[in-house]
Amino acid sequence: MAGKGKSEPTLRVVSTESEIYDLMRKPETTGERVRRLQMEARALAVEQVETLEKLLLEASALSKEIAEGGDAYPVGAREIATRLAADLPTKVETMKQIIRRMPVK
Repeated sequence: MAGKGKSEPTLRVVSTESEIYDLMRKPETTGERVRRLQMEARALAVEQVETLEKLLLEASALSKEIAEGGDAYPVGAREIATRLAADLPTKVETMKQIIRRMPVK
């Protein structure tokens, strides 16, 4: 009914990360809060390690390009890049194994 003065309801999309406080829930105990914060800290730590893994793989790819770049790059830089290109993927895999063993509570 256009023009009758009725306005459409305003809807907002709320992210899934938004917190909704349950008014019927009793307040957290200190122990519950500590456990919740530890879980959040673990989740953030995993995210940060995953970011580092991604960056190390990118560094490995760039190292490989430099290592194979020929005379355009100094010999010492190519040697270091060769070692990094070989070593970084192994380090990433080790980090993935460590994260998999991390307790989830």
